[in-house]
Amino acid sequence: MELDYQAYEDLFNTGDDAALVDRFFAEDCRMVSANGVREGAGELLAFLNWAHDGVREVMRPQVVMSRDGLLFAEVDMDFHASKHRTDFPFGELHPGDLVTVKFFVTYTLNEEGKIAELKSMTWPPETGVSKLPRLGAHPSQRAAFQAYSAAFSGAEFERFPQFYTDDVVLHLTSSVGDVVGKQGIVDFYKPMFARVRETVIPEHLEFTDEKIVYDAVSRFTAVEDAPDFAVGPLKQGEFYDVPVQVVYTLRDGLICDIHVTRRGERTFGGDPKPAVH
Repeated sequence: MELDYQAYEDLFNTGDDAALVDRFFAEDCRMVSANGVREGAGELLAFLNWAHDGVREVMRPQVVMSRDGLLFAEVDMDFHASKHRTDFPFGELHPGDLVTVKFFVTYTLNEEGKIAELKSMTWPPETGVSKLPRLGAHPSQRAAFQAYSAAFSGAEFERFPQFYTDDVVLHLTSSVGDVVGKQGIVDFYKPMFARVRETVIPEHLEFTDEKIVYDAVSRFTAVEDAPDFAVGPLKQGEFYDVPVQVVYTLRDGLICDIHVTRRGERTFGGDPKPAVH
């Protein structure tokens, strides 16, 4: 009996916990870790759903050894946050945060080759772990980009600029022009986000280690009246949807160039609210 650990890793890194538990774990499986014991597939799935609420966990095995019915793995686990988690086991996380934790895990298989028992232990976060460049084609780097998008949409100004090189250039429409430098991007968006928030709604993504191509809809929603907003005047609660393609050029895993082009006409929506005085 052997566990196809490459297939396990591939499915784990999709984030589909229900499929992972159904395919690889016995119904009466047992998980033992420092923060408790979970009995049965139902308890295991409930734990994974809680742990992964707003956090993508991506495994990067370093050492894997197996014999009949038993497998040992040393795994560097990357946790990418897309929401604020005060209760996360390895420390508080905000959108855009990344923490890497080294796990030592044993998997015991039953007669059918499914995992009957999983035991894990960890070192303190960021201790003795390997690191990837922040962005690229690896599943962890793809998850990092989703965390970046969440940090940007959430106006996490202390976090989303960490994905940029210092000399990054943002190319916008001809009416706005280029925004140069990490601090320049912060200075551009901070006053805008005080009145209008931009939420990126993804449609299609392509990743390489050199470039990320992003077809999306940028939704600009007014948190207060913005009669002079560049896309068009907005009252509080109103929004414009603008189809865009964004090409991010990467250097050493960080964004060094952002080129934004429109893919179609803006559309208007939302329920206006009384202005706040």
